[in-house]
Amino acid sequence: MKKIVVPFSILTGILFFLFSFIYFTNDTNGKQAVQSPIQNQIIPIPTPGTPIRIIIPAIQIDAGIQQLGVTSGGEMEVPNTIIDAGWLKSGSRPGEIGSAVIAGHFNGKNGEPGVFAQLNTLKKGDKIQITDDTGTSRTFMVRETRIYNPGYADEVFSKNDAAHLNLVTCNGFWNTDKNSYSKRFVVFADITH
Repeated sequence: MKKIVVPFSILTGILFFLFSFIYFTNDTNGKQAVQSPIQNQIIPIPTPGTPIRIIIPAIQIDAGIQQLGVTSGGEMEVPNTIIDAGWLKSGSRPGEIGSAVIAGHFNGKNGEPGVFAQLNTLKKGDKIQITDDTGTSRTFMVRETRIYNPGYADEVFSKNDAAHLNLVTCNGFWNTDKNSYSKRFVVFADITH
């Protein structure tokens, strides 16, 4: 039987092709892009669309997402129903670098449970899925939970080292004078790859 000898340069070329990788670079507009070393082409990564649905299997949430602004007092608006969540549209979109923030009611005026009534039962490792208006879904994993005084901490809105998702709802006791709950409960989650 005759041996087949493959020249080393051809073999390394084949191995390079099979094990080539894609790495991140920046295009001329400063947007994140992907460059393939084989084709030497720069392909922009699509910007996430507007979030429209949130699914949290661990607490049986499957709800719509409204777009929220900021009140005249500088606070994040709240959804106009207790069954929907709301995304702060002036912040990052879920999947972008930064802290995307989604809020939801703990309960309604008559004590009926709101969309985030069970948010405080989430644990590290629980998954949150966000679907945007392009039909793309992204999954985030709970990293930690914290309780804050109203007004929150800057870290809820401003962490910019990766794609984060932070969920916010009320917590504590009802303050009749302020017509608000005494605390805020925040879930910090990070995108999974």
